Amino acid sequence: MFIIIGSVVVIGCVLGGFMWHGGEPMALYQPNELLIIGGAALGALLISTPINVVKGIIAGALGCLGGGKGKKDYLDLLVMMFEIFNVARRDGLVGLENHIEHPEESEILQRYPTFMKNHHAVNFFADTMRVIISGAVQPHDLEDMMESDIEAAHEEELRPSESLNTVSDSLPGLGIVAAVLGIVITMAGIDGPPEVIGHNVAAALVGTFLGILLCYGFVGPLATSMKHRVNEGTQYIKCMKHALLAFNKGVAGVIAVEFARRALFNEIRPDFIELEEACNEAKKR
Repeated sequence: MFIIIGSVVVIGCVLGGFMWHGGEPMALYQPNELLIIGGAALGALLISTPINVVKGIIAGALGCLGGGKGKKDYLDLLVMMFEIFNVARRDGLVGLENHIEHPEESEILQRYPTFMKNHHAVNFFADTMRVIISGAVQPHDLEDMMESDIEAAHEEELRPSESLNTVSDSLPGLGIVAAVLGIVITMAGIDGPPEVIGHNVAAALVGTFLGILLCYGFVGPLATSMKHRVNEGTQYIKCMKHALLAFNKGVAGVIAVEFARRALFNEIRPDFIELEEACNEAKKR
């Protein structure tokens, strides 16, 4: 939502300031310049970027249109882990197998759709619980294993935003390319009427303007927004990591999720009472 609002603000302020200064809005309407800049940027992206990363850019850009994870999502995550840990305390680690081997069939996990939609989170939780159930890994080795998983996923998920940021950096240069082509056209008709020459020079300058505006007003900020979403997703996984580590050390479920709660930023961290009430409610199910 804020992506759309921000884009409207950028366009409104730039165009409004231009008109306030006496500019004619239609003078900025140069689709040929936009074709040169946009087409060259798209072509450069396809040349330099693997197809899976291109798909990631599209998915990441669309994902930025929605809201990020809030306090309710993290509260649900903590309560879900509390319920799973309680099953282990009540029925032993063997009692977790049905929930871990087939998460999509687990009565507990199905109560938390936000978690289930996050396939990386589900796989991370299930794979780590399988290792814990096996009992073959020491706590410090388990932590190293989870850190390797988190780091690899983080680097992979950052690739689309980094590629888009590279495209953003190229846009001012491509704007200059469009401007140079406009000057070539102008010089080819230098003996024409002054109004025609003036129109061609203005069109050439619009190319430079569009390249800079697209870089700093739209594409660059979108790449940064995608990076923030990746960091949010990584914190979601790290929250699970702290709870899983504590559980593996034999800590009670309510304390294990408290370890995870303390690892969250204040803006999305449920307070102690909220978590306690939510866990007590879960016990009644």
